[in-house]
Amino acid sequence: MSEPGRMTRIPVEERLFSLVLALLATEPGLTKNEILSSVQGYRQRYSAGGDNSALERQFERDKDDIRDLGVPLETLDSPDDPGNNQTLRYRIPKGAYDLPAEIAFTRDESALLGLAAMVWREGEVAGESRRAAVKLRGRAPTGAAPVLGYQPRVRMREAAFEPLRDAIDRRRLVRFPYLNPGRTEAVDREVIPLALLSYQGRWLLAAQEPDSRRRKNFLLRRIVGSITPGAPAPEVPGDIVAETLAELEQVWRRGVAVVQPEPESDAARRLAGR
Repeated sequence: MSEPGRMTRIPVEERLFSLVLALLATEPGLTKNEILSSVQGYRQRYSAGGDNSALERQFERDKDDIRDLGVPLETLDSPDDPGNNQTLRYRIPKGAYDLPAEIAFTRDESALLGLAAMVWREGEVAGESRRAAVKLRGRAPTGAAPVLGYQPRVRMREAAFEPLRDAIDRRRLVRFPYLNPGRTEAVDREVIPLALLSYQGRWLLAAQEPDSRRRKNFLLRRIVGSITPGAPAPEVPGDIVAETLAELEQVWRRGVAVVQPEPESDAARRLAGR
């Protein structure tokens, strides 16, 4: 139970799902004020007659996010007040967001797909899994429910992870202090964050320098200060995760050595079980 007077934090996918559901449920659409004051994830922070500028900016970002999902979000100008952003109505046309007739999921399939999408709360697929979860929930058969009473989650403890993930989702440059091996003082680095991934049990940031096309990997545990988001970052094409993992695998293989310990030696005893 939340403490009295303390606002409950609504997960991003819950807010996006609620927005999609609300826009699907109304044929004439909703104004921005109606959305902010009534839809789950916004109404908890809405202030009647107060300053809702931060909430409006959140809604503008959410509009871009659901359009990235492929949701056909429409804006309708008011015939009585054309050109006024406050009287614009937002809607999702009925039938425009349906799956093709030949594709259908059973309740169990929808539940399993939704569960799989929700497992990854951190990692290189975090943004994709959240988007997939919203799609699946919006298109699931009526009454579909999780097959388990809990959702397993893959977690990590690097403090830099969350702000880097947000910067990747929002496509922003980032600046952070990085401690190189063998150094005692950190150096400020500014990069385009591309992907977060785990290799050999360690979390890394795949990034690109903004003034060149050179890719670099940064160990999250060597980021020794706060992450500062910067200007919008350009989109970098390619399968960043697959390319980075392939490069790391090559580096790993180049460093592998084959040894034969002397029989009856301490090394032979220690390595016998490996």
